Amino acid sequence: MRVRVTTTAIGLTAAAILALPACSTGTTETKPASAPSTRGEKPATAPLPSAALEARLLNASDLGIGYTRKPERPAQQDDVTVLDCPALSDLGGDAATGGSLDFPRKAKVTFVYAGGSNSEVSEELYSDTAAKLSEGTGRIFDAMTGCPQYQVLVGGTAIDMTTQEVAAPQLGDEQWSQLLTFSAGGRDTVVKQTAIRSGNVLLIVSGSPALVDLHLDQAHAKATAAR
Repeated sequence: MRVRVTTTAIGLTAAAILALPACSTGTTETKPASAPSTRGEKPATAPLPSAALEARLLNASDLGIGYTRKPERPAQQDDVTVLDCPALSDLGGDAATGGSLDFPRKAKVTFVYAGGSNSEVSEELYSDTAAKLSEGTGRIFDAMTGCPQYQVLVGGTAIDMTTQEVAAPQLGDEQWSQLLTFSAGGRDTVVKQTAIRSGNVLLIVSGSPALVDLHLDQAHAKATAAR
């Protein structure tokens, strides 16, 4: 089954991964994924403007020596065909590759670390009502992890995809986490994506699994600090 989509949100798009260095797909120890937590839900508050989200992003000095901010590139507009994943096909449109996470209020930054070959880590912040963030994020993660194997065609490039839901740290009000393996041209690239919703703010950290694990707590603390 095929669905034509346009890549927009780098956090969950295959096209963005084509720019990442290759890495080994060695065994990764995981634990059973935990169900989203709804503990300590806060009263509804107005969504934050993009400028406020920008101020809550990590910067190079937060991360330490060896990190450089990567210049942003124009949004990719490559046509994408999703194969062999009815759950994603059912979403239709941009949602099949994460476009539904393109909430109007957003901020993003990507860093390159000089200490390894698979060395990128990206942070994205979104703000909307808690209900919209919860529904949109859960829908995408559930669809992607519901298809352990599928394929996407980005322009003329075929990418074999595997997804695996993994345990997310108990931060915020809801949590999602997955490992994505992109295989193309004889190369395998493993990317970890962890999303944390805290009230009306959604944090997504993506990239090298080791770097995501290293900086997630720090990113969450800064994203949710009172201002």
